[in-house]
Amino acid sequence: MHHLPPETLEHVADYFRALSEPTRLRILNALGTGELSVGDIALRVDSSVANVSRHLAQMAQHGLVARESRGSSAYYRIADPAVHQLCDLVCGSLLRRFDDMASARAALAESGKPTQNA
Repeated sequence: MHHLPPETLEHVADYFRALSEPTRLRILNALGTGELSVGDIALRVDSSVANVSRHLAQMAQHGLVARESRGSSAYYRIADPAVHQLCDLVCGSLLRRFDDMASARAALAESGKPTQNA
């Protein structure tokens, strides 16, 4: 992010805002297996077709997904493969933090237990 002009940073912020909604992350996760129809995505993320379509439109605006029409159906795929790398990086970091917190809690609980010989 060194030396990026402010207008570029606005686009970066918009990109992250597009990723900040849990349903959109579930959609991207579903699309990680490959191209899917809107109906298939809705089933996989347990949401309505209308809601999924709205989220897909937002993500398409930011170049996260690409749309292809076939007959009366629309199919989506991930357009920016870097989104997988970004999500893997963030998810991996969060998992390490959660693991560290769980380890710290376990150590604290263990240290607070009375000894068996006391």
